[in-house]
Amino acid sequence: MSSLEKKLPDGWVETDIGNLVELAQGVAINAKTNHVLSNKENGIPLLKINNLLNNTIDQYANPELVPKKSIIHENDVIFTRTGQVGEVLINKYGILHNNSFKVIPSDKLHFKYLYWYLKNKKVYNYVQKVAAGSVQKDLNHGAFKTIEFKYPENKEEQKAIAKVLTAFDDKIENLRAQNQTLEQTAQTIFKEWFGKESDDWEFVAINTLLDISSSKRIFHGEYVNEGIPFYRSKEIIELSTKPSISTELFISEERFKEIKDKYDVPKKGDILLSAVGTLGVAFQVRDDNPFYFKDGNLIWFKNFNKTCSSDFVYNWLKLKSTQNLLNMVSIGSTQKALTISSIRELTIPFIKDSNKRNRLYKFLRSNLDKVNHNQSQIQTLTQTRDALLSKLMRGEIRVNGFKK
Repeated sequence: MSSLEKKLPDGWVETDIGNLVELAQGVAINAKTNHVLSNKENGIPLLKINNLLNNTIDQYANPELVPKKSIIHENDVIFTRTGQVGEVLINKYGILHNNSFKVIPSDKLHFKYLYWYLKNKKVYNYVQKVAAGSVQKDLNHGAFKTIEFKYPENKEEQKAIAKVLTAFDDKIENLRAQNQTLEQTAQTIFKEWFGKESDDWEFVAINTLLDISSSKRIFHGEYVNEGIPFYRSKEIIELSTKPSISTELFISEERFKEIKDKYDVPKKGDILLSAVGTLGVAFQVRDDNPFYFKDGNLIWFKNFNKTCSSDFVYNWLKLKSTQNLLNMVSIGSTQKALTISSIRELTIPFIKDSNKRNRLYKFLRSNLDKVNHNQSQIQTLTQTRDALLSKLMRGEIRVNGFKK
């Protein structure tokens, strides 16, 4: 690769994306159109935003009753237009819901170049500005078509650029797959140990092994433009699957120090559990980088005694049986919530023999060390890829040898 000056290189074109693509709207499902819905045997997946982002399927639709352009195949580029505006996806199959577009490139564009261009942070920031709505963002066709688009006319160069970026993604996905396997291994070990009654273990009250509490209240007027990151459930849920996130809220270093001196702040090994809305998502604090969090939204597990491992509690919280238990003890009909008092009343399996207990703890720590190492690599690869993406899409860096 070779660096260029900050100008559009020879053989590159700048235009609005509307001159290069066609948009296909997804299918609206409501009282008038719910006949489109089908069972699994006769339908194909209905792809709402949550399904796209979480790789889940909860509804199916009849492909014979929807516009053909709303059906998504492997190489189709998807762009989310409502709520979570600006997410870009590919390699999906199903019927697109109307909270997203299918972006169909003209013959001038290679589909993977289009995909990567739309992944550019500059595009994301732009559509956040032009999307209408204060409560829920909504990006219409006209606003999308005003996105500035730069591209090399030579499609081989487009393919070469996409190939470089895809190589990063392949490595990232491989590391994520490794982490998924490591987490499944830990879950299997738990089931082997505690899947049936045994004299080797017993249930004990969780509040005898650690402290369960929440944070001190932070008022809206205490937020500042920069300082110590302040997390809500949203950020903690994101951190549970990502190595890092973009912080939206901050408190001052002085306020943080005051709380730290008078009370306590999260430290490495502590666990935060989402307690409102999306329940039971656990995040184990990975380092001692300072942050604080919103009271009421999150429950704080800390001060583990010598016989209790944070790694053990963290993996226990992720078990399906524990998730079912948390749902049972939650309160509220419109919006579910977990309370500190209900969590304190739970019991947790405890291995009686200290040698056996410590062997399990050692395995869990080794397992999580590998997961965290992979997460660190993912973060580095993601940052490198995103920095490279920005430069490649401006033509500041060129891919040599693409003509070959």
